[in-house]
Order: sequence, then C-alpha cells, then structure tokens
Amino acid sequence: MATHQAAVFLAAINLGLLWLLMAAPLGRRTIRVSRLVHERPEEVWNITRPAGDLTAWHPNVIAVEPVDGKPDLVEFAYRHPDRHGRPSRRTMIIDRTAMTTAGSFSCDLRVVSDSTLDPSFWEGYRESRKVERAPLGSQVTFEQTDNYRGLAFYLFRRMALARELSSLKDHVEERRSFGLLHLEHPAWQTVLVIISTLLLWPFFGLTGAGLMMSVFLTLVILLHELGHMVAYRAFGHPSARMIFIPLLGGIAIGGRPYNSHFEVATCALMGAGFSALLVPILVATHQSMLGIPHPSGMDGPTLVFLVILGAFNLLNLLPTYRFDGGQVLRQVFEGQRALAITSFVVTGVIVWTGWRIGLQAPMLIAGLAIFILLSLIRTKSVKPREALLPMNAPERLMTGFGYYAALAMHTYAVIYACDRLFN
Repeated sequence: MATHQAAVFLAAINLGLLWLLMAAPLGRRTIRVSRLVHERPEEVWNITRPAGDLTAWHPNVIAVEPVDGKPDLVEFAYRHPDRHGRPSRRTMIIDRTAMTTAGSFSCDLRVVSDSTLDPSFWEGYRESRKVERAPLGSQVTFEQTDNYRGLAFYLFRRMALARELSSLKDHVEERRSFGLLHLEHPAWQTVLVIISTLLLWPFFGLTGAGLMMSVFLTLVILLHELGHMVAYRAFGHPSARMIFIPLLGGIAIGGRPYNSHFEVATCALMGAGFSALLVPILVATHQSMLGIPHPSGMDGPTLVFLVILGAFNLLNLLPTYRFDGGQVLRQVFEGQRALAITSFVVTGVIVWTGWRIGLQAPMLIAGLAIFILLSLIRTKSVKPREALLPMNAPERLMTGFGYYAALAMHTYAVIYACDRLFN
C-alpha cells in the first residue's frame, strides 16, 4: 500500500474511532458492577453506606461528613484536587434507603453540589448501592446511571467503578491491592505502546522501512504527549500522566482542573511546541553530517523522522474542536470572526504545505474533507463551576506567537525533509 494511501486509510480509521469514543450518542445507560465479598452483609453495609467508613477502603474518598441539620445530605472529599489544589468536594442526597428482613441493604443517591463542576453536569446522574446476603458472604452491587455521549467516558466510569469494588473486596478480605492491575500502570502502558507500534506497521508496509516509520510515529506521539506533561508540571499539577491508546495515540492528563484560559492554551500548545524545539536540532544535525564522511543510509532515517515529526504536529495544530490547535485558538481569540479568519488562514497554510511537497489535488481534497468531519465532532461539554481566569493582553500575544512559531517550525520541517527525500 502506498504511503499516502495508508495515511488516508489510517486517518479515516482514526476519524471513526474518535467519533465512537468522543461523540457517539449512547443515550441513557446504567453501569452495573457486582462482586462477591466474604463477609456478613451488616458488616459490608457499614462501610459501603453513604455515611459509612468509606475512607478505609475507597481509592479516592478521603473524608465523609454528614451535612449539619440535613440528615439526607452527605459531603464527600476526594483525593483529586480542585483548581486551587484543595481536595474536591461533592455533596450527595440520599433519595432512598431500604433494609429487608432477608438481610439486604440498598440506597439511591444523586449529586446536588460539586466544588469543581457546574451542577448541569450531574443532571442525569443517579447512583445506587446494594448489599445482599449470599451463601458465602455478601453480593455487593454498585450502579451508576447517566446520559453518555461517546464511549470513552462510559468505559472510564466502568473501570473506575470496578476499581472501587475491587478495593472494597481487598479491604474486607484483608488482601493487598496490586497497582499493576490498573490500566495507567507503566507496565500496561508499555505494552500498549508496543501493541500500537505493531498495529501501525502494516499501514506503512510489512518491511524494515515500514517498521522504522511505525516506531518513529510512536516516538513522535510520546514526545508530543511529553510536552503536554511538562506544561502540566510547570503549572503546578500534582501529577501528570499519559494513557496510550493504540491507533489513536496518547492522551496526557493533568492532576487537577484548569484554573485559567492561559493555562488551557499553554498546556495544549506545548505538545507541538515541545516537539518544535527538536526541529532545528535535527536540521542542524543533518546539515553537519553533510560535511563529514558517513554512511549514505543515515540520511534517510533522519529525514523520515523529521517528516513524521512535522506532519503529526501540523495536524495537531489544525483548528478543529478536539485538536490542540482548536484548543489554543479558542482561548486566544474571543470573537467568532477573528477565530474563523485565523482558522481559515491556518488551514490554508497546512494545505499549502501539502501542495508544496507534491501532494495531488485528490489527496488535499480528502484531507480537507476529513478536517471538516473532525470539526463537526462535538462532545459533551464539561463546564466548570467557576469561570476560568481570563487571559490578559501579554498572555494572548505570547500564546499567539508561540502557536505561529510552532506552525512555522513544523511546516519548515516537512518541506526541508521532503525536498531532500524526493528531489
């Protein structure tokens, strides 16, 4: 399969996966996870009920406090910090509690207040907990019902709920929990990186050169996400991590919600911005090699890596809703007219780059069609409880120049490498 055909095919697969994970209308769904715990129902209920001792086993809850004067309200404090670095808090109302003579216990809850998210986020959310008597102990069932748009958040909640019940079971049965079982563990992420590299290999041809390009693309993705993580750390996030998704790439996750529009823009920009720092180094390395004797085969890999580095980050700078470029430009430009003009200019620059390196009109049209489809993908917005701090003029100027500098550097990288590879 020709490289440009493989690129279009891979882009089409990515487009479908993005829609499925981020925008597919799943509707109202109930996540149900159940575990058998070897302990009496009364004992299990004492630590799973809303006002029980959740802090002894729950992986995220660090405090549980009844609300004074309101016996049906309970406030939870979580390990995850809010935008100011304090533990995030959530107040839940107990809609129903039940206890039967058969020894089963249950309750229904819903969120009425959140220190991080706007109340509209929790409008459709419902939660229930049930402990039933079983032959060998207790059958514990947790349920969460909500409206979902996109499979990613649904799967995230299912894994989080399964982790909660596993922590409960380990605590009650006095077993040690193993972090290796969590998807974010470095061992699992290393496995996913290897799997992604092997899945990408056929798109570039099952040859040594194809494997090299697959490895280079994986390395470029890792460098890109490393840039995001560096930015998160610079803004004081207590933790920053990356989750690698085969075929789609990686997702860098900060340790708390954003505090300002400048933080949003900078953290989004640093993916391509960090990689842009490598462009002059690679170009200087290639040029310096021209003046000294070296194997002719060394030029090709350097230039191929430069093409992949530039092309990947140029695509991420596209002004689409889900890409880094769209995130940056939406923070910098408040007016829709300025945003539309800038988006048109940036898209024109990237299309011109494709024409400059020799891509044919059908390829450019297909790329524009994919860009338009990406722009139409919308996900459920997560509105913060408090508005983010606005950007001032110097921050807008600095972020804007940083964006255009990253765009220029990666455009130059693609043109420089292609001119020497194909001419």
